Amino acid sequence: MAEDLGERTEDPTPRRLSEARDKGQVAKSTDLTSAVLLTGAVVLVVALLPWMVRSMGLLLRYHLDERTLGGLPTLGRITPDLTLTALEAARVLAPAMALMALVAFLANVAQIGLHLSSRALEPKWSNLNLIKGLGKIFSKRTLVKGGLDIGKFLLIGAVAALVIVGDLPLIAALPHLHLEGAFAIAGELVRELAIWILLVLIALGLLDFLYQRWQHRQDLRMTKHEVKDEFRSTEGDTETKARRIRMARQIAMQRLQQDVPKADVVVTNPTHYAVALRYDQTMRAPKVVAKGADYLALKIRYLAVAHGVPIVERPPLARALYNEARVGREINPAHYEAVAEVLAYVYRLEGRLAS
Repeated sequence: MAEDLGERTEDPTPRRLSEARDKGQVAKSTDLTSAVLLTGAVVLVVALLPWMVRSMGLLLRYHLDERTLGGLPTLGRITPDLTLTALEAARVLAPAMALMALVAFLANVAQIGLHLSSRALEPKWSNLNLIKGLGKIFSKRTLVKGGLDIGKFLLIGAVAALVIVGDLPLIAALPHLHLEGAFAIAGELVRELAIWILLVLIALGLLDFLYQRWQHRQDLRMTKHEVKDEFRSTEGDTETKARRIRMARQIAMQRLQQDVPKADVVVTNPTHYAVALRYDQTMRAPKVVAKGADYLALKIRYLAVAHGVPIVERPPLARALYNEARVGREINPAHYEAVAEVLAYVYRLEGRLAS
């Protein structure tokens, strides 16, 4: 019944997932990416803040120096000062910006892997449809997402409130402390609050990532008819490959039937490998006219017996010739002596001398 109604009841196939990935449709959580970015930003601020404050303090001291402030400001003096300020600000902010870009890149790669798709950048004119856009705004998924966002906000607020309530005695004591002590305690309170909020954000991001993966597979579910069509398409490709393999085997068998009867000897392993050799006075060295392993080796032995070609068992030589020699080519000089012994043996059996 579901098949007749075209309901998407089947899990997406690997091919469907791959096609969606090529289109840029992947399961990615923006909440997790934002949580990782915020965590990276906090870590960078803690690590780089002393250096950044010191650098900006030196710049401020330069601008407040009486040698810098002396005299009336002119265009010739303001331009170098502004240039210096811009370069110094870029020098201070560049490391943090570069590290944040790296963190954002790694956060996305960790979720979807390294995959570039230009199709995701192609303009989709259907997105300009006002009615369709309004439908997305007031869709069930958008409403659910809005509710979840409100729930996340309330949860973070509740965690922050619990942390603050737990530290109320310290907060109440801040006005009675010296400036340095108050700043130190305030810094500890802010760090504690930041850690708790970041932990909540990361946990929510991980849950959202799992949900996005589930939703992605749900969106790509297929009907039974689509699965059957894809299977038929795949099977068609498989049948074509199988047909090519059968044709290649037939051609190989025809060559064996033509070449093995012309051989002077077949060297075997005794059953796993078979190499057919031919030699006459016009050749510089014996040539391999056919070779095969397992089934082809058995076929070569069968043809050799049928046409009276001698079969000699030399396992090491058969393996070496099979691995090193190519059909239609001369054997390796390293095997001249061993092959000569085999040919001499065959010639003695046939009652003719080796020349």
